[in-house]
Amino acid sequence: MTGPDRRGRRWAGGPLLVRYLLLFAVLALTVGPFLWQLSTSLKGPGEDIYRYPPSLVPHHPTLANYAAVAQVVPVWDFALNSVKVAVANVLTNCAGAALAGYALARLRFRGRRVAVVVFIMAMLVPVESIMIAQFLTMRQLQLNNTLLGVVLPACIGAMNVLLMRNAFAALPYEVEEAAFVDGANAWQRFVRIALPSVKGTLAVVAVFAFMGAWDDFLWPLIVLSDQSKFTLTVGLNYLHGTFADNQRLVAAGSVIAVLPLIVMFACLQRYFFRGVGEGAVKG
Repeated sequence: MTGPDRRGRRWAGGPLLVRYLLLFAVLALTVGPFLWQLSTSLKGPGEDIYRYPPSLVPHHPTLANYAAVAQVVPVWDFALNSVKVAVANVLTNCAGAALAGYALARLRFRGRRVAVVVFIMAMLVPVESIMIAQFLTMRQLQLNNTLLGVVLPACIGAMNVLLMRNAFAALPYEVEEAAFVDGANAWQRFVRIALPSVKGTLAVVAVFAFMGAWDDFLWPLIVLSDQSKFTLTVGLNYLHGTFADNQRLVAAGSVIAVLPLIVMFACLQRYFFRGVGEGAVKG
């Protein structure tokens, strides 16, 4: 089956159908588990969550499972700790990566290429291989069992620095040269010209930093020992240990942990998809 597209060209129906089927399969693999967790979290004790064929629509939806999670573990205290860590991680990564990326892309200094290679090599090092060294460093600084100790190792990511460096390098030099002629120093050129032109990449860095801090489980589990300072991912692990037979509570806790990521992405998606497409010259 064939038909014309908007430009009058002919397209084959078979390949197009295959593309849609592949897209649907990818959508089912990515969104399906979340929909299953959401459905399970809304099902009451009278519904069989293991029935076959499975049902994604609860017959009697209820929010009692979310209230039960708050009764089992102090989920809102854990969520507050995760918010503190994630917000601090976003601020430090956006500020540090932007400054470092601008210096690597626009400033001229000895050892700049070596610094870029060092950042690239830092991305190749597995986090697990340096985690013991990080823990010993936090203990010597007396930052173990503190939220600052959770934030510090990931306050500036090497990948984020390289993302910002590539974004700044793509900007035309003529604009900054004109500002330099007008008497603008490096800081003024960074704040007034370069930074507003890479909002898309800055949003990408913010999303990656927030997701990395919010989803991190291993490092907070190692560095934190006081339950009152647990992050959400570590705290919700108690639902798997003590209430492993009640998958409704586990699903409700998982949805609570995912919702902030969805909200943040919804707020930043306009900048996220814009990427580095903004031009430095407007009008």
